[in-house]
This record gives sequence, structure tokens and C-alpha cells, in this order.
Amino acid sequence: MSTTTLTSPRTPSKPRTPMRASRKQSLAAGIFYLLTFVSIPTLGLYSNAHKADFVLGSGPDSSVYIGAVLEMIVALTCIGTAIALYPVVKKQTETLAIGFVATRTLEAASIVAGVAFMLSLVSLRQSGAGADAAVTGTVLVGMYDKLFMLSQSLMPSINGILLGTLMYRSRLVPRILPTIGLIGAPILFVYTMLAVGGVVDNFGPAAGPAALLIAVWELSLGIYLTFKGFKPSPITDAFDAEIAAKTAAFAR
Repeated sequence: MSTTTLTSPRTPSKPRTPMRASRKQSLAAGIFYLLTFVSIPTLGLYSNAHKADFVLGSGPDSSVYIGAVLEMIVALTCIGTAIALYPVVKKQTETLAIGFVATRTLEAASIVAGVAFMLSLVSLRQSGAGADAAVTGTVLVGMYDKLFMLSQSLMPSINGILLGTLMYRSRLVPRILPTIGLIGAPILFVYTMLAVGGVVDNFGPAAGPAALLIAVWELSLGIYLTFKGFKPSPITDAFDAEIAAKTAAFAR
């Protein structure tokens, strides 16, 4: 006696919808923005390096090296955010978009310069220099602190004004997000200028509150772009159409 096994026909799977070009850009920008927060532990990692006798002391320098690596990641991701956002936001206002790329790149360059001063401090320590090197060490730390003030306080406030304006006008994200940045940017800018003039301490207790809104703006933007992407708009439609046309022309 033979038996017949009945099998139900396999339902063909639906083809996956390809990710839109604008979604790829927003995903890249969001991830880059989130990665800029990896340097949060840096102040703690550099705490020993800020001590007056650091150059004359001994022991491992691993915390400084880790801080340097984290800051280099931030520098590269700063440029990454600009590269990812520029092709889209330039369709709103190209002048502001170019300004954002320029300030973001300047921010990254200043961070790298600060890292170079920190690594020079470690090299001075490892060279076994005498007590006279303490003055040089103090100068190197002072240069790092000034660059930190400019690169991670002043430039983010300018970036917040430029990108906040672009995002607010374009409505690529909910307007509440760039509003936070546009409110926080002048606060941080004024505080940094007061720190540059010696009126306040850039590492004082008021530094955190002054930078809070900019931090919230950048973090919320990174989360939104990573998990939601740009809101549908004529800007994203034009960008997707432009990329599709270029892709089709290249395939011919």
C-alpha cells in the first residue's frame, strides 16, 4: 500500500524593499552622532595627567592612551556626521550646509591637536626628564585645556546654530529637537566666551549645565536619525531621485 504525503505549497517570500538613499544617510549620521559620546570618560581618564607632578611620576599611562583613542574616534565621527548630512541638508540651504561641514571639520582638527599635546605629555614623562620638565608639562596640559575649550565647547555651539537652523527649516526631524539645540547653542557660546576671557572656569560646576541642552540635542538627534530616519519631505524625495538617477546612469 502506498501513501501520499501532501505538502502545502511554499508561499514565496516578499522581496525586501531596498533601503532608500536618504535613509542610509540618516542612519550613518545617527550612528556617527551616537559615537561622538564615547569620549565622555575622557575627563576622568586624563585626571592624572592634569596633576602638577605627572611628568615627574611613574606608573602606567594606559588611561591617557585610552582617552586619546576615544578622542580620535570622536574627531573622525565629527567629520562623519558632516559627510553624511551634507548631501541632504544642502538642498535646504547650501551656504549653511557648507558652514556646518567647515565647523565640524575644524572641531575635529582641534580635537586631534589636543590629543597630540596629551601624547607629547606622556612622551615627556617617559623620557625621564628632570624637574625642569614640570614647567613644560604644565604648558602642554594648559594647551590641551584651551583646545578642549574651543573644540568641544565653542565649536559645538556654532554647529548647533548651523545644523539646528537647517533641521528646523527643513523639518527633516521633529522641530522640538532643533529647538533644543537652538536654545542651548547661545547659552554654551556665551559661557565659553566667558571662559576664554577668564571670567568663569570652563571646567567649573556651571560647565555641565551650560552644555546640557547641546548634549541633549546631539544625543536625541543621533537616536532619532538612527532609529527613525528623516521625516518624508520634498528634500528627501529630491535626494532619493537624484541618487536613483545617478545609479541608473552608472549602470548603463
